[in-house]
Amino acid sequence: MKKFQIKPAVYFGAGSIQVLDELIYDRVLVITDPFMVKSGNIKPVTKQLKTDAQVTVFDHIYPDPDTALIAEGTEVFIKTDPDLVIACGGGSTIDAAKSILYCSGKIAEKDKKRVFVAIPTTSGTGSEVTNFSVIKMDQRKIPVVDDALLPDIAVLNGDLTKTVPPSITADTGMDVLTHALEAYVSTDASNFSDALAEKAVEIVFEYLPTAVKHGNDLEARGFLHDASCMAGMAFTNASLGINHSLAHAIGGVLHVPHGRANAILLPWVLGYNAADQRARERYGILAWRLGLSLKNAENGAKVLQAAVKMLSEAVKIPASFREAGVKETDFYNNLDQMTMAASGDNCTKTNPLQPLAEDLKDLYKKSYTGGK
Repeated sequence: MKKFQIKPAVYFGAGSIQVLDELIYDRVLVITDPFMVKSGNIKPVTKQLKTDAQVTVFDHIYPDPDTALIAEGTEVFIKTDPDLVIACGGGSTIDAAKSILYCSGKIAEKDKKRVFVAIPTTSGTGSEVTNFSVIKMDQRKIPVVDDALLPDIAVLNGDLTKTVPPSITADTGMDVLTHALEAYVSTDASNFSDALAEKAVEIVFEYLPTAVKHGNDLEARGFLHDASCMAGMAFTNASLGINHSLAHAIGGVLHVPHGRANAILLPWVLGYNAADQRARERYGILAWRLGLSLKNAENGAKVLQAAVKMLSEAVKIPASFREAGVKETDFYNNLDQMTMAASGDNCTKTNPLQPLAEDLKDLYKKSYTGGK
């Protein structure tokens, strides 16, 4: 028996932020990062709030939120006791907000009077519709998976992403692609998750190069924002695979941005997973859907792998971790630790092939050198 869960309610397009007008609240906690406040990008959200509401802005979120940050945020949450929580920012902000609510125990109480709204400002993690939260503990990124982490409302407004720099647009866009590809070949995939993953893959290939090159193209931004959400829905139901396991580990230890780590690893993981017949056939289906090969072509998986490499090159993703600036001594000194962490990552469970530690280590080595 499998389950496909649809939550939260998703509001998208022009004027989607106005859903806040429909909510009933007295105390608001806005969780965001310092840049959102300093740049004024948070103002479209705060201006939409009732003038007589008690509003607290917790803007201490930083990339790769850790347990210390969650403890600080939980203290603020308990002190303010909000009936509306708004997480506005990238994946780190929304993940942190989920963990803050979770650790406070308020989500577990299923208090229906409290509403949790997620407003993403990057098109990457899909965190606004997932039951995942990735938090750093020591040098490890720990993915927490629980249905209680799901927001009540997600607001998608592509306009909020137009100031995202090209490099981050590329990183986060490749993260969307990785979510979709991993969900598609996951052992927990279904017809429902497949439909969302397929559409997300098509959108990323069509619109990511445009969004990277022309950041003010709101059509491309809007489509990528939708794709991020679709891929999030797909993987929150189907889960992920070793691409994310490996990315979590190297990101936690060597601080490689998550989307970039996924992008560098992706061609190698595609090649590894293609040894599984089901995964190979499904990669071929995607190559056909993208118009890259004939239906049921024997080389469909290889064609998809080549297309992913070309897309990465087009949006200027480094071809290897070495090119991304990871020092050789740092990489090899931490290789065993990263391999062990990836082996035990929750995402590994639903990969189409169950890898040995040596398999994961080999994928790391190839992705470090670029296969050279």
